[in-house]
Amino acid sequence: MLPYLRSHPQAPVSEVAELFGVSERQVIRDLRVLWFSGLPGLSMGDYIEVDMEGVEGEGVISVSNADYLARPLRLRTDEAVALLVALRTLAEVPGSFERDAIDRAITKLEQAAGEVAERAGAVQVQVDGDAVADVAGTVRSALDDGRRLHLSYWVPARDETTERDVDPMRLVVVDGRLYLEGWCRRAEEVRLFRLDRVAGIKVLDVAAQVPREARPRDLSGGLFQPSADDELVTIRLTRAGRWIADYYPCESAEEIGEDEGLEVKLRVRDRRWIRRLALRLGASGTVIDPPDLAEEIVADAKAALSAYE
Repeated sequence: MLPYLRSHPQAPVSEVAELFGVSERQVIRDLRVLWFSGLPGLSMGDYIEVDMEGVEGEGVISVSNADYLARPLRLRTDEAVALLVALRTLAEVPGSFERDAIDRAITKLEQAAGEVAERAGAVQVQVDGDAVADVAGTVRSALDDGRRLHLSYWVPARDETTERDVDPMRLVVVDGRLYLEGWCRRAEEVRLFRLDRVAGIKVLDVAAQVPREARPRDLSGGLFQPSADDELVTIRLTRAGRWIADYYPCESAEEIGEDEGLEVKLRVRDRRWIRRLALRLGASGTVIDPPDLAEEIVADAKAALSAYE
């Protein structure tokens, strides 16, 4: 809104609200926030100035002291690299829409970035490719047409394939993997489905009906986001197992001993997952709490060893 106001002095509040598709009340709320905005390091007198008396009295908007916004945008090296990597990753996603727009943005940014583009090219992000391209295309078609999907979906924790109907909400990429997020009619909840685990997919001749209360998950913090309701597990790690603290969200991590060991506490929603992780860690990690979970892991290890007899 601010660049528009700079190029349209004395713009009526009603006109701005109509242009941006919001209420006049919302425009006034935004202007009150803008009044206390500016670049970092500025003092109070250097903030953007908004004539609120004119806004509330005459219904017109006058903005000043925002000339620094006329400066061309300059990206730092890390910002340009991150943006290029993100765009190139998006371009590799099977079923992506607006591919031409993505390609044009990449070309323009590469031309402007110069050497930075070469650095970005050295960063490789692997996204599911041909194996899920057909599945992603089917999901995209269902999203565009507003249709329900039937999935045959493999659940690795139970080593079984389940049948379920899903009302698709969006396609997302998390950690280089493609996921379908949708309302699962079997679970009656919003669920994420990894596309490389979809054994079969079919668009149904039924309109998707996502409940109003269904909301997409916030995945900015990663796929797994622990809650206070999840079980708290304590693991003692040797130096070789310290990577756990970097790879998984932990409640706490405390240094122990002189051998660079670590004691971490993390939330666990499914004990089957932590049992597999403990077996993977082997001697580099020991679950010490809760005790009954430690006993389950010992039993798992014995069962695995007995398979060699």
